[in-house]
Amino acid sequence: MSGDAAESLVTGGPLPAGLRALVVDDEPPLVKVVSTYLEREGFTVVTAADGERAVELAREFSPDVIVLDLMLPGIDGIEACRRIRSFSDAYIVMLTARVEEIDRIVGLSTGADDYVTKPFSPGELMARVRAMLRRPRAGSQTPTPQTRRFGDLELDPQAREVRVAGSSVELTKLEFDLLEVISGEPRVAFSRERLLERVWGPGWFGDDHVVDVHIANVRSKLGDDPRNPRYVRTVRGVGYRMGDGQ
Repeated sequence: MSGDAAESLVTGGPLPAGLRALVVDDEPPLVKVVSTYLEREGFTVVTAADGERAVELAREFSPDVIVLDLMLPGIDGIEACRRIRSFSDAYIVMLTARVEEIDRIVGLSTGADDYVTKPFSPGELMARVRAMLRRPRAGSQTPTPQTRRFGDLELDPQAREVRVAGSSVELTKLEFDLLEVISGEPRVAFSRERLLERVWGPGWFGDDHVVDVHIANVRSKLGDDPRNPRYVRTVRGVGYRMGDGQ
């Protein structure tokens, strides 16, 4: 997307008041630019230059959004993200100067919601932050208070709880939304594009590989064998649909 297009998304309607952001990078100029853009959007911003301090501030400050660099002094962004995910549901955008696909996959598998490769436009970053914050919650589209059951898997949309064989499964907000959408229409094969629209929201842009990474995370947490999945099945040439759990 061009810089002008990204900027037009940034200048959309106002975001909710009282939002908080944590910016983590050891490059002061980048931290200043990103912080300035977030503050213009109404965020209260705190910053950190290393992974340990990032985890401390995430716990103390309870941010809504975290912009987290992959390469940091001390513990790196991947480990910081893992630790933060153990107590926070903040939206996390991982920054990386590496273009290798494995870095993106590893970053997302720790619970990051999106990634941006350096160098990037601050406007593009803000557009992605906006898209995450405005992403419609799946349960708000088709309220279904009843618990959904697929073999040993139970999903409660109202309580946002998932259990497998009676044991609770901890999913991130995005992972739950993805499973909620697929399980809401179990006979429908969802394309990656449709899942991006329903879960990430119409304002999201980027490659659809992110869907595959999060599906892999969901399967892993559910104990689903990707070669013979019971819960989230691959429909070749299309995308994914819900299995019956058998």
